[in-house]
Amino acid sequence: MCQLKAVVERQGSRETVMESVTGVDVTADGVVLSTYFEEPLTLRGVRIRSVDLLNGAILLMEQNTGKDR
Repeated sequence: MCQLKAVVERQGSRETVMESVTGVDVTADGVVLSTYFEEPLTLRGVRIRSVDLLNGAILLMEQNTGKDR
């Protein structure tokens, strides 16, 4: 099974915002992260910086808007 850890980079520090991510959607509202057993989480003001499949992580980077959720 391939599940990812979602990490947001803000002002040089990194914060894990969700474990066991099974789906990632980019919508007009933001980046939507899904898991099997939790409600989807919409992160606003971020963009996908990279996806590391070997280590199972998606790195999201805060945009200039200053809003993150």
